[in-house]
Amino acid sequence: MSDPNFETSADLARALESEGYLIDDDLATVVHLATILDRPLLLEGSAGVGKTELAKALAAASGRELIRLQCYEGLDDSRALYEWDYARQLLHVQMLRDRIGTELAEYDTLAAASTALAETEVGVYTEGFLVPRPLLAAIVSPEPTVLLVDEIDRTDEAMEAVMLEVLAERQVTVPELGTFAARSSPWVILTSNDTRELSAALKRRCLHFQVEYPSAERECRIVAVRAPDVEESVIADVVDLARRLRELPLRKSPSIAEVIDASRAASLLSPADPALMSLLVKFGTDLDHVRRAFATPSMSAEPEHQRGSTTGRAFGAGRAHSAVARS
Repeated sequence: MSDPNFETSADLARALESEGYLIDDDLATVVHLATILDRPLLLEGSAGVGKTELAKALAAASGRELIRLQCYEGLDDSRALYEWDYARQLLHVQMLRDRIGTELAEYDTLAAASTALAETEVGVYTEGFLVPRPLLAAIVSPEPTVLLVDEIDRTDEAMEAVMLEVLAERQVTVPELGTFAARSSPWVILTSNDTRELSAALKRRCLHFQVEYPSAERECRIVAVRAPDVEESVIADVVDLARRLRELPLRKSPSIAEVIDASRAASLLSPADPALMSLLVKFGTDLDHVRRAFATPSMSAEPEHQRGSTTGRAFGAGRAHSAVARS
């Protein structure tokens, strides 16, 4: 499928919305520029703000294949660029063994046979034995792709350097074969959760955007698109709770995907059900912090079974907060 004509950022935003991704105007403008200028786009921001989903939606909206490199500590060239299919190479050599023996039988000395063997091309290091990993796969693909380099901040600077050739030159060098230049023009999106500072060399080669959590209104719209059967009032309550949780110093703040799941659950459970909070808060230490933050002096003096759940108090506080705001 050929790319649709994203003549403006508004066209791009509408295409993404058709895939269930609601994008704000500033980010839509930067993504549009990245596609027009053919520049890599670096998205930085907290985990769960929708960076990865943007790449997926862009691939779907443009009809391009999504090629994803999930980064992690210890990622090396063989997992990011390419590796050799050693099993097939060994089989190839075994198949050639008998023929090579016949070919070398005419030589009287081992040295002469060794010299002849060295000059013989057995075809072990050819493109047929090359196994492309995500970076090379995006380069050699005959059709344009979306290359997602996810959580690049989890790798080390040495791996960043490996990626610079791909980002700057759109090519990958295989020492045994030479340089593979891009056969198409992939759109490259890199994401970072801000766990470490990325190198200036990497940032210099990319357009950059700092992705934040959406406004309450837009998050409600996002949840409504992904969970259309949930009542608006329930979505508003869950979004309000998530936003107040994000204001706390938690190890992990609720992601948009978790808010969607919690909204679906809230339409089936009572607000006091502790299972709702477990969908938004994933660490025991965070849950303890939430309990303290949502407790009141009067509640603290009562036994836990008389106070109700943390989730129930949180929803109640949220409704009271919303009522005060409306008045």
